[in-house]
Amino acid sequence: MKKSNRIQRYSAPERINHWIVAFCFVFAALSGLGFFFPSLNWLMNVLGTPQLARILHPFVGVVMFVAFLLMFLRYWKHNLIERSDLEWAKNIHKIARNEEVGDTGRYNFGQKCVFWLAITCLLLLLASGIVIWRPYFAPSFSIPVIRAALVVHSVSAVGLILTIMVHVYAALWVKGTITAMVEGWVSSAWAKKHHPRWHRELQSKGQDNQH
Repeated sequence: MKKSNRIQRYSAPERINHWIVAFCFVFAALSGLGFFFPSLNWLMNVLGTPQLARILHPFVGVVMFVAFLLMFLRYWKHNLIERSDLEWAKNIHKIARNEEVGDTGRYNFGQKCVFWLAITCLLLLLASGIVIWRPYFAPSFSIPVIRAALVVHSVSAVGLILTIMVHVYAALWVKGTITAMVEGWVSSAWAKKHHPRWHRELQSKGQDNQH
């Protein structure tokens, strides 16, 4: 890609923030699956040993939440649902055929759904995780509350895993998305095709053709 024909989509701090969340998610998800399914307890070795995994899992989860919270504070305004998003949702069949619809801003409706589902699941995971976190907090709660928290934690974890799977699939499906999060840049043509309103906004601010 020529430097004169590219736009910065993510800065270095934004990309580092994203990959911290990603790596923490992998470690937390794999170790969590090992806790939940006895046949997958070998996954706990991702954090060293099963014993070490039980100690580190909640700490990794907290780091992931804090890192995502920084992303939330940075991107929430871009992910507010707008009336124009309804057109995207109504034409999901065209999206499945790799056609672009609507006047999309920085993020499309699908990306916005992933964003809000992720923060919802993470909030539930944090709250329920604190309740079941031994030996620090769990002794302060009754057995029924801990059992309820375990259910919430498990369901939220599955929800987050499915959400991230959709996120990864979409990133692989739309060529150029991975490059944006690795290198920080997209082509002007990519931005104009997938996020036309965002492209126009950058042009109006004189931020097109950054290099």
